[in-house]
Amino acid sequence: MKTVIRVLPVLLTLLSTLASVSGDSSQEVLTVAIFDFESSDEAVRALGPQVATLLNASLSNDPRFILVERADLEKIMGEQELSLSGTIAPDTAAKVGQWTGAKVLITGRVFKLDRELLIVAKIIGTETSRVYGELVKAGSGASISELATELAGKLGATLETKGHTLVARVLTRDQRLDQIRHTLKDAARPAVSVSIAERHFGGPTLDPAAETELSSILAACGFPLADQKSDLKPQIEITGEAFSELGLRRGNLVSCKGRIEVKARDRATGNLLVVDRQTSVAVDLSEQIAAKSALEQAALELAQRLLPILVR
Repeated sequence: MKTVIRVLPVLLTLLSTLASVSGDSSQEVLTVAIFDFESSDEAVRALGPQVATLLNASLSNDPRFILVERADLEKIMGEQELSLSGTIAPDTAAKVGQWTGAKVLITGRVFKLDRELLIVAKIIGTETSRVYGELVKAGSGASISELATELAGKLGATLETKGHTLVARVLTRDQRLDQIRHTLKDAARPAVSVSIAERHFGGPTLDPAAETELSSILAACGFPLADQKSDLKPQIEITGEAFSELGLRRGNLVSCKGRIEVKARDRATGNLLVVDRQTSVAVDLSEQIAAKSALEQAALELAQRLLPILVR
């Protein structure tokens, strides 16, 4: 638990721009995923995972960052049949960010050079593919804990000063809707139905945030909406599920993660048009609001990819 002195700056930033939960703030708490550092040389083979664990412990105590839990990383990457090793490249960072909800990935390499032990870290923006590097080194008998602590300090400083270059320029919801409309142009909009089951782990789900947000975006972009109470027959059916869960509590702040998985099917032919999913993270003073905001952000991200496919 952080002291009031450390929590207060973050709390004031979020309160002064509370729209950051819906993506309107340039002052953003960065979501970071730390992967095992590569350590293939026999002399340092065990150090890669140790460095990642120590960095995770150090940076998780920093209120400027939200760390993706190690167990979550292992589960997500395991589902994708990918390793947690330090081989994540900038060209795959966007996909990993989509899977994990992380805006920044940290990975790197541990190796010996002559009589020195070196740790090279790579910071990758999942939205911009921007890459920064940091290096620490010491004699071969140096404490790996001290080196990791030094590296964590350098990484924290880099993320603070250059974090804005690692994430995409933040657009308001209206600006993103305008982008979608511009992409769709004058294409005919088919009638669409939306049914997304939703649950929040650890508490009740009050209203279906994912279904509501996606339906709202479709309507705002000119798609006729059909449901069980309307006479309109849908040409395309969107179905799926959404879930959210508590991430971290830090002082009065709460982070939640949300994930949406959807399928869009042509009702006349039964053919699947698209299968997609999106993970997002949001911060608020309330767990329920943070959970719904995470799902709303995920729905908006999905809509930008999904809607152009519906008019083809």
